[in-house]
Amino acid sequence: MVNYFEIFLYISIFLLSVFSYYVYFKNKKSSSKKKAYKLPPGSMGWPYIGETLQLYSQDPNVFFVNRQRRYGEIFKTKILGCPCVMLASPEAARFVLVNQANLFKPTYPKSKENLIGQSALFFHQGDYHTHLRKLVQASLNPESIRSQIPHIEELSLSALNSWAGGHVVNTYHEMKKYSFEVGILAIFGRLEGHVKDELKENYSIVDKGYNSFPTKLPGSPYRKALQARKRLGKILSEIISERKEKKQLEKGLLSCFLNAKEEKGLLVLNEDQIADNIIGVLFAAQDTTASVLTWILKYLHDNQKLLESVKAEQKVICQSNEQENHGLTWTQTRKMPITNKVVLETLRLASIISFTFREAVADVEYKGYLIPKGWKVMPLFRNIHHNPEFFPDPQKFDPSRFEKDQRVSVFRNYCNLILHYFLPLLVLIRNDITCNKKMGIVPALLGEIA
Repeated sequence: MVNYFEIFLYISIFLLSVFSYYVYFKNKKSSSKKKAYKLPPGSMGWPYIGETLQLYSQDPNVFFVNRQRRYGEIFKTKILGCPCVMLASPEAARFVLVNQANLFKPTYPKSKENLIGQSALFFHQGDYHTHLRKLVQASLNPESIRSQIPHIEELSLSALNSWAGGHVVNTYHEMKKYSFEVGILAIFGRLEGHVKDELKENYSIVDKGYNSFPTKLPGSPYRKALQARKRLGKILSEIISERKEKKQLEKGLLSCFLNAKEEKGLLVLNEDQIADNIIGVLFAAQDTTASVLTWILKYLHDNQKLLESVKAEQKVICQSNEQENHGLTWTQTRKMPITNKVVLETLRLASIISFTFREAVADVEYKGYLIPKGWKVMPLFRNIHHNPEFFPDPQKFDPSRFEKDQRVSVFRNYCNLILHYFLPLLVLIRNDITCNKKMGIVPALLGEIA
């Protein structure tokens, strides 16, 4: 009599053995591959906290520079309980952010995602991120910027006039106001005054709570920021609905979002996605632009000969415009070699963004080292910009380095891409400062705030 139970048992044992051998062989192969690569050099510090105390007890730049000198351009550490790989070379930064960007995802604290909006482009990767990036870039193409230059010039003159009167001003705060106005223009085009005021009021509350301790206790800055974020969402929803209803054809980022078509299976953006990305762009642009503008003024104040050269360059343009009775043009922004190099050197020396966070989505090999899945990866921009191998005498503010040193070509090409979009914002206020008939305002202003 055939014993079906025994036959079933034998077959099960055989299949289990085959499966176990397959898993063992696969794991062994994977393990041997991992063993071929080693972790980068460095110290993981104390259990759990790693080297967090060392980082926060000194200048972060000193922390990173000391470890780069000791371990090289790629090293490991542990910060805030997270194992990290630090990268301090242009090639490594390009590897993570451009060439193999699909292997690394942006990573931000949940508290910050809640304030900006979870659909913002820098919280994502893949097709959705690519789709959004194209829309943002389309709103910043040369044609769009050309048409906005007269309006940006008006904002510059308005900002300059508000500083008159001999009173002391906080440069950074004033530049934040200016960059916010330019951001609103770039996103919405024309916007009614009361709506702009509501946006500014609630955005300011969100901005103040962005870096605060993320507690929802009543009265805390973070809780107030969350409440203001909800109000921002409602205001933006009303603006979007009105634009859709009236079919207003304003130039700007909002129009690009509203006119976007379905692409690669990605549906047209809904109102929540549009609102998240508008707030995200404001956050990304305002502080960094304001910081760069502030540092430009600081460096020019500290370099009087260079300041005079910039004034002379801008004065020629100003006199030409007065004779021909027109404002600043796009072509003229392309013909400011001294100002251009000042901006480049400011971006390098100030290094507004010292580093950025990414997370490996798979085991990644780079130059013989293993970057394990789940580890944080931090390209150290400031270390690269202050490396004497690329920039001799890196702590010196020297715009002329961009006309005589071939080693800065990579940085120049990168910054030229930035200037393609943002040079009007950076030079227009400089132009107004040096060309305005009230030229005495700025030296007095700089003298008071230095």
